[in-house]
Amino acid sequence: MASYIQARFFNRQVDDSCPANRLMISKRRTRNAHVACAQLLPMENTPNSRKLDLNKPMMGTQQVPINVPAIISGKFGRFGGKFVPETLIACLKELEAEFNWALEDPEFQNELQTALRDYIGRETPLYFAERLTNHYKNEDGHGPEIYLKREDLNHCGAHKLNNAIAQAMIAKRMGLKSVVAATGAGQHGVATAAACAKLSLECTVFMGISDMEKQNSNVLLMKLLGAEVKGVEGNFKDASSQAIREWVGNLQTTYYLTGTVVGPHPCPSMVREFQSVIGKETRRQAMEKWGGKPDVLLACVGSGSNALGIFHEFIGDEDVRLIGVEAAGFGLDSGKHAATLARGEVGVYHGAMSYLLQDEEGQIIGPHSIGVGLEYPGVSPELSFLKDTGRAEFYSATDEEAVEAYKRLSRIEGIIPSLEASHALAFLEKLCPTLPSGTKVIVNCSGRGDKDAATVLNYQQYSM
Repeated sequence: MASYIQARFFNRQVDDSCPANRLMISKRRTRNAHVACAQLLPMENTPNSRKLDLNKPMMGTQQVPINVPAIISGKFGRFGGKFVPETLIACLKELEAEFNWALEDPEFQNELQTALRDYIGRETPLYFAERLTNHYKNEDGHGPEIYLKREDLNHCGAHKLNNAIAQAMIAKRMGLKSVVAATGAGQHGVATAAACAKLSLECTVFMGISDMEKQNSNVLLMKLLGAEVKGVEGNFKDASSQAIREWVGNLQTTYYLTGTVVGPHPCPSMVREFQSVIGKETRRQAMEKWGGKPDVLLACVGSGSNALGIFHEFIGDEDVRLIGVEAAGFGLDSGKHAATLARGEVGVYHGAMSYLLQDEEGQIIGPHSIGVGLEYPGVSPELSFLKDTGRAEFYSATDEEAVEAYKRLSRIEGIIPSLEASHALAFLEKLCPTLPSGTKVIVNCSGRGDKDAATVLNYQQYSM
């Protein structure tokens, strides 16, 4: 029932023009792409679930230029958009204007660069994992070279603060006094609480009760940083819904600080843009270390913020493989997973069109992953587009494989990754034997894993 009410309220069709005339994939290349959009039913005839009928005739195809300015439309082929009540349109337009202004304002950019350097601790190292590299060499001593982009070394222990500090700065400049956010694993909650503390903003974080029990250390950190943490029945998707409701009820005073690349435009584009510092640094560091680009980029995928953070800079470089790894949970056939791109269908959720985990009636299926930050039934509209165009590859790793990868990196390199990032590390087991010797592989180590130590220990005891 909760998902049903949520779908009716947040998935209202506002703009059904499709395809977009502008779509950012690369600032360096100009290509054409055939993009089709599924027909959306009129509002009065649309099923309450808002599941799309992809068997309806297409509205048409056209040549869509992929080279566009930094100010973007929020449409990625048929994905993205603003499916929200009319009451939110003005607020979203104001937010979009502030975002576009921030991208071009030297004062804002200088303030942000200072915060990234002096407060967050950027840039983060591109670390050559020598012992892990040796672990994956074959009997002839050949294998890929594995590097880790150390986002776990950021202040607050993950990539999340890159975006949180930037959006908190926007909130303050808009004259808003209060920030609301939702978190799954707690990393975005901690980052938002820290950013609000630094900028003297009130902070409320919504979190699923089950996630609060699993990530109690992050709950304590959020409270220590001055945030009010409110439990919600369910997990991250339910916390997100409640945070949006809180925002909608207080639009004049409250800023909704999203940490995921989902939701109505401009939210996904904002998060992607502020996380793209990861890929920009990676390009520069790779050139410094070996005089070229990486061959393979590897990242876990929940909703997709850390994946797009490292992928976006390289989307125009077709010789760089982009590989995302979703959470297979107990297995893709178990019904207990969070592999949206592998098993999802196209629909609208939390204000945007993307791939979703949904049943035959269009109702949301609850996701599962041992990495609670990956437990979301939707995914980035941009990643959905990259899947459809074939520019990025997507695979999955089970809970068991992620736990083994967590332990492997800890014992081989002395680096404790988050269980979310461990899904990407787990895929090295299947990827490395297929790669030519000397292939440069970069894994985005998006967060540290001390928060997950108890979960791993409990998992091992249960599975014995």
